[in-house]
Amino acid sequence: MKYGYARVSTTDQDLSIQTAVLKAAGCEIIRAEKRSGTSMEKRAELATLLDFLRAGDTLVVTRIDRLARSVGDLQTIMRRLREKGAHLQATDQPIDTSTAAGKAFLDMLGVFAEFETNLRRERQMEGITKAKAAGVYQGRRASIDAERVRALREEGKGATEIAKELKIGRASVYRLLGEVA
Repeated sequence: MKYGYARVSTTDQDLSIQTAVLKAAGCEIIRAEKRSGTSMEKRAELATLLDFLRAGDTLVVTRIDRLARSVGDLQTIMRRLREKGAHLQATDQPIDTSTAAGKAFLDMLGVFAEFETNLRRERQMEGITKAKAAGVYQGRRASIDAERVRALREEGKGATEIAKELKIGRASVYRLLGEVA
């Protein structure tokens, strides 16, 4: 049986093109989610599919980067598929892990997907550094009023009491006061 998996990174992106391609590829069940591909964490639909697949089944994606953006995650997914006796196919790439050539091509694409992610991260960090130097980027504004925390401490209140009153974590109080928990 063929099972499809579709993924986009953000909630404003559309899954319809991927799901249509997966249906055309013969997938009877398609699981889709809007989550980043940089990690397997919090990808419930992928986890469900990986748990559900049985020997002889095929997991179908449109492209490998829809499945994983790191070689480590891709290897983890492939290990789970092998353990279950299942295969992977990509509709837009010549990948079919039931063949030796498909396995080799998969490994190469996994390396390039991780490389692309790392390049994007480097460009983002360069942009942030440049913006900070220009005084444009200053980071997120503090969400906790540090002066209010200090004032409550001067009134004799303890960290737990301050945390409850300000509806913040006790560790945040300790951090702002420079104390060790």
